[in-house]
Order: sequence, then structure tokens, then C-alpha cells
Amino acid sequence: MDTLHHHPTPPPSSSSTFMAKRPCSSSSSQNPRLPSHFSQMDHLLHSFLSFPDSSPPISLDLSFDRLLDSSPSDADQSILIDRAHRLGCLLLRAANRSARKRASIHNSVAWVLPPDLTIKVFSMLDSQSLCYAAATCSMFNKCAMDPLCYANINLTTVVPKVNNAVVSTMIQRAGRSLQSLKLGIVPGPTGSPGSCQPLVYSIRNSGDVSSFSWNDKRTRQGKESSILTRSCLYPLSGDKGATGTLLRRLHLYNIERMDNASLCVALAACPSLLDLEIVGLHVELRQTLMSVSSHCRFIERLFFESSKTGRDDSLKSPTCFELVNNCPNLSSLSLRGFKLHDYKVRILVKGFRKLKYADFSTSYSITGTFLRNLGNGGGGSLLEVLILRDCMHLKEMEVARFLTAVIAGDFKFLKHLDISNREGLASEGDWYQRSYNSSLIPLQQVLEVRPDICLLAEFPSEGCFLDIDHMIDSDINSELSLPFQQSGQTSDGALVSSSLESSYNSDQGSGNEEYQDSGFVIYEESSDEVDFLVV
Repeated sequence: MDTLHHHPTPPPSSSSTFMAKRPCSSSSSQNPRLPSHFSQMDHLLHSFLSFPDSSPPISLDLSFDRLLDSSPSDADQSILIDRAHRLGCLLLRAANRSARKRASIHNSVAWVLPPDLTIKVFSMLDSQSLCYAAATCSMFNKCAMDPLCYANINLTTVVPKVNNAVVSTMIQRAGRSLQSLKLGIVPGPTGSPGSCQPLVYSIRNSGDVSSFSWNDKRTRQGKESSILTRSCLYPLSGDKGATGTLLRRLHLYNIERMDNASLCVALAACPSLLDLEIVGLHVELRQTLMSVSSHCRFIERLFFESSKTGRDDSLKSPTCFELVNNCPNLSSLSLRGFKLHDYKVRILVKGFRKLKYADFSTSYSITGTFLRNLGNGGGGSLLEVLILRDCMHLKEMEVARFLTAVIAGDFKFLKHLDISNREGLASEGDWYQRSYNSSLIPLQQVLEVRPDICLLAEFPSEGCFLDIDHMIDSDINSELSLPFQQSGQTSDGALVSSSLESSYNSDQGSGNEEYQDSGFVIYEESSDEVDFLVV
């Protein structure tokens, strides 16, 4: 690169006044385009950038080659090449910074909203759109860094794309303004939370995994994993637990490495939680409900879908009573895919006085006896939505009794009832004999008396194939014709639990498992490995 040298100008004489007044191309004091305070570096940079675009690029190459040839040794030439690289990078970085600065100045003038309203708009964006807006310009980036923009964090994806570092950064930016947090994998746009469609997701069985490699499920040196681990919720306990203090909504979907201990620590940091949704986590129902009853006493909505349908029978009666007593504001309860017995469900439904929404879909041991006398005041009488879809042991006789009570005037607030079953309802004598179009169920009468009710009763045609393997897995050594007694209610509203199981309980110890030490096997994953075996 050529260097400009500045030569002093001789003093003008009387005979050469015109020649002395000619502007010198190398003199900045006489160049109207350059300020007088420019340094030598400014002049060099100006001269370099003043090269015409029409000049052949080979001339710059030849100049650099001549400069290298003038160097005495190879070491000096290497130093010169490295210096050219560094200066080129510095010049590119300075150009990018100036471009962003100019864009920010332009946006601050052209953008009609003041910063406070811009932050308000950004707070309504989803997390991905907020990141796009923050990368637009410096002004938007400054507004997007406000904690209010991260009050509602939604990092749910169809395939794994989010890791612990992203979650930690988002939570730290939100600080004490965090009110809603959604994490994990939601199986496509058709799986809407709260619907009857299962939300449990396995990436091995997913069709949208073309760009995903199972090698990414293990942390590799020099490359971050895109899998959430058990520590993804640890930032909620940061700042002495202040981050999760005001959290109102926590939704977790199919985080395979989450375990009981990590979830309990996270719930302990969220005393103001109102809405908890857990889908597909390898956590135990009993321990989770114990944590909720101990730390989240203001909760109003609880949605819990098991990752292993029909296998988790860990729930005990004392846990049900504790949850009812400590969480009186619960109005929406969904326990899907668990092995629930009728007397436990009755404790929950009758105990929650404000319960309006109940969903026990795919619960494997529910026969329907908990529905008896449910609408005679107290808990259960305010039910607006009751979903018992695909409950394998649900009996047609109990459904008929319930609908008869509806016709008689009970459950006046009921608006939605789903008793659909892909395998049909269980018959009275033997639950292996399924009922597909029973005359015992007064469906037409209900629709005539209560036209405001949305009644779903979808059953397959007779002779539909049954999942025999699923039945045998839970019903080997089952006892039939177990006596049952209807639970009484004490004066203070507490339920006295006795053996409420009907003759169709599939579990041999369904009446006295509270007093047995064995029972539930905790399916818990290690922090580094996940069981990928296909049964």
C-alpha cells in the first residue's frame, strides 16, 4: 500500500501568487471535503477508500506483491500478510458497526413509537419473533433487552432445538418479571394442549426428524447439545429464588431427562404458580402432587399426562387428601394416562369445591363408580366439563347411572361430556366383553332433556380389535367380583375412604395398596443417558 507524504509548501511570492493559491491534493487544510482535525490515519483511510470502483482489482494485487517482494525475509513477509488480514478484519468490523449505527439512527427517527410503547409491543411477540426483532438494529435490540419482553417465554419446538443455555439466558433477561415459561417438544401443530389428543411425544417415533441426529442427544466436546436436561429449570432458583417468585404459568413437554428431584426443586421456587402443565416427563405422579401441594398452594389448573400410559399407580390416598386440603383454588384437573382407582378420583373430585374441569382420559383403572351421587352438592356439582375418553375399564352400567342422574336434574352446570372409547365400554359381567352400542345408555334422552350439553359418545363397530397385550400387561392375576362400598362423608366434608373398587378392577391389590411397601417402580433417567430401547 502506498503511503502519502506531506511536503511543505514554499511561501508565495508576488510573481507567483496564482500558483501559490492552487489547492494541493495532499494538503488537508486546503481540501474542503476533509475537516482540519483529521489525523494521518484518517487521511490514509480516506485515500484508500477513494480508489475508484472502475480501477482494475489486479492493481491492488500487484501493489501488495511489490510490497512483499521488498521485504528482506520470509518472516517479514508473513508478518506483513498477517497484518493485512488483521487490518482487513478491523476495517470490515468498523464498517458493520457504522452501518448498524446509521440504521439505528434512521430507525430512531423514522420509528413513530416511543421506547416504552415499543417495549410493550415487543412483550406481545413470541420468543422467536422477539429474537428476530432484537437482531434488526441497535435500537430494537436495546428495547428487546427489557425484562418485560421476556415475561412470557415460549421455547416449545417440534424437534429439539433449544438447550439449557438458551433457557438460562431467557430467564436471566426476564428476572423477576417472568410470569410464563413453556419448554419442550410439542408434537406438531395439531397437538393443542388441553385437547383430547395425546401430547406425549417420542422423537424416535416422530416423522419430522430428517434434520435430527441421535448423536446430538449426547454432549460432545466443542459442540453444544440441543437437548434440555434436568438442570434446565435451575435458573428459576437463581437470585435466591427471586426469579421464579412471580411465575404464574409453567408448561413442560416431553423433556426426557427431567427427573423427580429437578422438578421438585423447580416447583419449590414457584410459590405463585397458578397453571402447571406436565406432559411426557419421566416423573412420578405421587411425588409431583406432593410438591405441588407443598409449594404451589394457589394453583388453579393442573394438567398432567403420563409418559407411560397405565403404568404409574404411585398415587396414594393421603397424597390426594393433602392436595385437596392445600390447594383449595383448583378448578381444572387433568390426570391422563395414569392408573387411577375410583376411590382416589372421588377424593379429588369431591374434595375440590371449585372444580369445573375434570379430564381422566386413558386412565386405566377407572370403572365409573366415583360418579355415584357426585352431583348431590359439594365438590363435583359445579362440573362443566368431564372427559373420560378411552378409559379401558369404564363400565356401561356406571355411565348409564350417571346419565340418568343428569336427566334427573343433577350436574346443572355440565356443558361437555366425553365418554368415547375406541374399544367400547366394559360390560357388567366381564370387562373383556365390550359394549359398542348399548341400549342401557340413555343418550337420546339426555340430548332431549339437556340440549345444551355437548355429548361425545364415539364407539367402534362391534368386533373391533382389542389391544390384548395392553390388557394382559395390567390384568394378570386380577381378581373379579371384589365387593365395594360407597364412601361416606363426614360432617366437616372429609371423605372416609373405604373399598370403592368395583368388580372390574384390574389390579389385584387395588383395595389395600396403601398399606403395601412394594408397588411402583420409578422410571428415572440418568443425566447423561436416556433409554432408547424399543419394547
